[in-house]
Amino acid sequence: MKMGNKTQVSVIIPVYNGERYLAETIESVLTQTYRSLEVIVVNDGSTDKSARIVRSFGSLIRYYYQQNLGTAAALNRGVSLACGNYFTFLDADDLWPEDRIRLQLVAFNAHPNVDIVSGHVKQFLSPELAENMKKNIRFSTELIPGQVIPAMLIKRKVFFRVGLFETEWEVGAEMSWYLRAMETGLRVMILPDLVLLRRIHESNKGITKRHFITQRAQILKASLDRRRRMKLDEHRT
Repeated sequence: MKMGNKTQVSVIIPVYNGERYLAETIESVLTQTYRSLEVIVVNDGSTDKSARIVRSFGSLIRYYYQQNLGTAAALNRGVSLACGNYFTFLDADDLWPEDRIRLQLVAFNAHPNVDIVSGHVKQFLSPELAENMKKNIRFSTELIPGQVIPAMLIKRKVFFRVGLFETEWEVGAEMSWYLRAMETGLRVMILPDLVLLRRIHESNKGITKRHFITQRAQILKASLDRRRRMKLDEHRT
């Protein structure tokens, strides 16, 4: 596989009070078999030890702080700073298998017309969870096709064709970006390989921000409305 020195991947990690898992998440990026990575951590106004943890990695990480503006704003800040030919995004509590980026770049090299390369996702219960909580959490242990932003490697020019993350969504900005990407007709390849380990713990947004889940329904409706308008415009032309 010949990629050359210009194939740099920008890894953007937003964090808000993520001290518990952040070091492990960063380590899973720094131990990738593919080494030409630019790792950007945007601290979205954390009040815990997140900043200290990031700084402990020294020059291996590009670190930036902003006041608490939300995940979408932190992702956008990371994008504005990124220099790579490819973008990928990682939550501050999830993990990568060590060969993830190499596999995705091999796929891009073999299929240059593809816009986004994803893979499969596996969920896991965080080890510190109490046994009674583990019993009450229902989730699939099977590999799931990675139709989520953190599983994807995205060409830089393709990302900007879709646009930045929408900051009006407190929950679901990544989902909204993906729907907009599909409306644009981007070509997505999903590898059979595992590319993302999603941690289930008591601070997941799906648990702590249930009152914002209605935003997901609003995001889906907005996508359907856009698709209807596109069809109407096609008929008119």
